Amino acid sequence: MDWYPLWNSLRIALISCAAVFFLGIFAAYYIARLPRVVKGVLDVLLTLPMVLPPTVVGYFLLLLFGAKRPLGIFFMQQFGVKLVMNWYSAIFASIVVAFPLMYRTARGAFESFDETLAWSAQTLGQSDPWIFWRVRMPACRQGILAGTVLAFARALGEYGATSMIAVTYVTFLHVTFVREMLLLLEKNLRHWK
Repeated sequence: MDWYPLWNSLRIALISCAAVFFLGIFAAYYIARLPRVVKGVLDVLLTLPMVLPPTVVGYFLLLLFGAKRPLGIFFMQQFGVKLVMNWYSAIFASIVVAFPLMYRTARGAFESFDETLAWSAQTLGQSDPWIFWRVRMPACRQGILAGTVLAFARALGEYGATSMIAVTYVTFLHVTFVREMLLLLEKNLRHWK
């Protein structure tokens, strides 16, 4: 049995989850502190990949980062990096589709945080980074952990967007599973003829 598709899917999901962890916490923390109108607009934009079908998200990623699109041309000329149809484009697609789950969960945790704890630490002379890592994050750990698990599961199960921008070069667990099931079905159908 070939274990590469499982390894590749886990590798992409773990890298994506690590990126989404920090990006989601950063966005959730700062957006939770913004005024209500700005928060609502950013919420719509950042959670859009969660409500759109995954293939539509992949299509939009192709429109943004394709080799003949302005952003794709810019990255190719400036950095020599092709953003679609390679293995790391699957990471990028997984980040895009998993981000809303981490962001929404972390934001809910930060909004439910009791600010008097942070104010108490400030009166004791603690710095903002110390308060964030030693007071706020431990108090919000359940929400952060839930968002991380959801983001990992979404990144591991991502097929739609990744199939649009990376499937010709990357073997995933879902593609291998479907291929094996079709071969088994074909074998059984031949048996019945």
